[in-house]
Amino acid sequence: MKQTWKPIVAYTVLVCCLLIGVGYGGSNDKVKLKGLITTRTGETLTIKTAAAGNVVVVLDDATKVQQPKGLGLRKKQMSAAVLIPGLKISVEGTGDAQSRVTANTITFDSDDLQLAETIQAGLTPTRHAVQTNQQNVASNKQNIQSNQRDIAANQVQTAANKEQITANREDIGANQQEIEAANKRFSELSEYETKADITVNFAVGKSVISASDKAALSALAHNAVNLTGYIIQVKGFADSSGNAAMNQQLSMDRAQSVIAYLIQDCNVPVRHVVAPGAMGTADPTATNESAQGRAENRRVEVKVLVNKGVAGQ
Repeated sequence: MKQTWKPIVAYTVLVCCLLIGVGYGGSNDKVKLKGLITTRTGETLTIKTAAAGNVVVVLDDATKVQQPKGLGLRKKQMSAAVLIPGLKISVEGTGDAQSRVTANTITFDSDDLQLAETIQAGLTPTRHAVQTNQQNVASNKQNIQSNQRDIAANQVQTAANKEQITANREDIGANQQEIEAANKRFSELSEYETKADITVNFAVGKSVISASDKAALSALAHNAVNLTGYIIQVKGFADSSGNAAMNQQLSMDRAQSVIAYLIQDCNVPVRHVVAPGAMGTADPTATNESAQGRAENRRVEVKVLVNKGVAGQ
């Protein structure tokens, strides 16, 4: 009995040391954090953590952005462009005297990235799931009313329908929570102010940038580098020609083509470009009933954004 206190004291000391590391009070401290990206201003992220509140994370050329691959320890190396508001991340890095963390590695889950990209594109698919569940509940209620007319012959089916109703109600509650969380994340994207925007148009079924649009992109990139904490948002679109899967891929190819030109030919750092949004045929800028309208809808929208807090300084 006299020796049982020693392991407890050792464990307590270890926990205190870990808490000191999370606090990153001094410079060059090793730090591990988990949180949600709330804002991004070029090379810096602000993440909201449960333990330390809001923390500023600094990106540099040595920062590794990784996504777990499969069930093993392998990780897929990703571009810093995927670090967008609304993404849950884990950070390992070094603290400094200004209570910032310079990231060595940033890790995130593919499902969290998909949700953040959906919000970035202005979509909330969970609403559709709620509507589907509500329709299922209404359908099951009708089945229950029908079964009640012949309870003796359909007791098994009635019980199954009641269980399905309970499951659907639980799904509706869960989806409503997802909607609230998604709306909260989406509201945080309104903190950016548009400083410049252009539209790049494409030929039918193509993702090749014209010479005139390349000149416009070069001018936009040249002006953007003089802004503090800027990011460039790229969204690709397609007209109504072809099937939905083809249009979705074509809108992504066009957005990727614009991003490649900005990075490779205009020397825009990767960390200043937000992950592209593939919008398919959503949000047409003109009618798809005419050739002129379809030509306007085959486009990529490029915006230079600056955090309103930074812009007001």
